[in-house]
Amino acid sequence: MEDLQAIHDSRTSFYNKAQVETTDTRKTLLSYNTEVCFIENGKVEVLGEFSNTTMRHIKEFLKQSGFIAESKAQILKDYGRK
Repeated sequence: MEDLQAIHDSRTSFYNKAQVETTDTRKTLLSYNTEVCFIENGKVEVLGEFSNTTMRHIKEFLKQSGFIAESKAQILKDYGRK
């Protein structure tokens, strides 16, 4: 597991509050030790509606993974659980 780096965000760090766990088939984002989003077989699933800080983590995770992540509404519409 590795810390999510703040590359696209205005913050310099997420202070160890967001981690990425990678396996052969899946990348999982944990925010405050809770699984909030994953990418598997090229598809994203956001596991609910979260706080603004956790949504910042999700947005950063998705952008670093090559997905569009512009706003909370867009992220939930495109990648939220149906």
